[in-house]
Amino acid sequence: MTLAIRELKLSHFRSHKAARLETDGRPIAIYGPNGAGKTNILEAVSMLSPGRGLRRASVEEMSRAPERLGWKITATLESLSEIHELATWVEGDGARQVTIDGKAAPQLALGRLARVVWLVPVMDRLWLEGAGERRRFLDRMVMSFIPAHAEVTLKYEKAMRERNRLLKDNVRDASWYGALEGQMAEAGGAISANRVEVLARLQAAQDGASSAFPAAELSLISADELPPEQTAEALLEAFAAGRPRDMAAGRTLTGPHRMDLHAIYAAKGVEAKLCSTGEQKALLVSLILANARALAEDFGAPPILLLDEVAAHLDADRRAALYDEICALDAQAWMTGTGPELFEALGGRANYIEVTEANGISNIGRIS
Repeated sequence: MTLAIRELKLSHFRSHKAARLETDGRPIAIYGPNGAGKTNILEAVSMLSPGRGLRRASVEEMSRAPERLGWKITATLESLSEIHELATWVEGDGARQVTIDGKAAPQLALGRLARVVWLVPVMDRLWLEGAGERRRFLDRMVMSFIPAHAEVTLKYEKAMRERNRLLKDNVRDASWYGALEGQMAEAGGAISANRVEVLARLQAAQDGASSAFPAAELSLISADELPPEQTAEALLEAFAAGRPRDMAAGRTLTGPHRMDLHAIYAAKGVEAKLCSTGEQKALLVSLILANARALAEDFGAPPILLLDEVAAHLDADRRAALYDEICALDAQAWMTGTGPELFEALGGRANYIEVTEANGISNIGRIS
């Protein structure tokens, strides 16, 4: 079974006024100078999944300057044994729209067809950043297995915002909190269960693999008194009991939004945050590959991988090992780098695209 983009078209997206790419399912090596628009191609692919894409940008930021007319991305997607036509676009300052096979669809429907996982340079500091970045990283992986995770996360965050508003206004009437806390508990329990389930899958995919990249011992750490696996019942009780403390703080201090992802370099017994820059990068690559291996079993095909400047902090041997694992997975990986020499170890196993920039216009060379 295959999950791959067969054709990609861009219109007024970022630096690309108009572009069209056809692929054959093999990995895609995109090279060119910095600023030429390589990452913009990967961002376009990421918009074929739910959410704000790999840069988490606003729809206005994606519109090509100076026209700012909006943008459009269309793709022919091979998903398992079916072919689908996907489109997502924005007109002017309107809302983002999605169609699947010519019919209007919610963004979340994209996640049922296209499983997309990415690794971008800003993630290189993941183990040094705050817990919020690691939660976002984990939740993105969870959504690759369980697309509905996005819905329960939005439900939880919406109810929590309303509860926080009551807390800041010093509302003490318990009847105002009951329904909101019920919604938070139900969604929060699902969020917690999804995270625990996917973390176990990722751990198993690492432990059972023969890989050149180091395995991590993964765990969830709670910032409150609740265990990592937070049930709806336990959360409902904790929200009610925590109102006085939460009111003093003006925000909710208990729940899945206070969880952190913890990782240890298994072979060394060292926390990820204490590892070298190269080791931290290798751990991230290991997790992305584990995500892909586990999804290949769960979904029926590995996800589309977006690996921006993936060669950074990887020596030639590690790069070659990464390419071998991608090809062994039979995954369509879209990778960027400054020069073709970074992809030399791929040989004829990949498509190659050169991206150049002149007079403010990105030019995508013919695929080879």
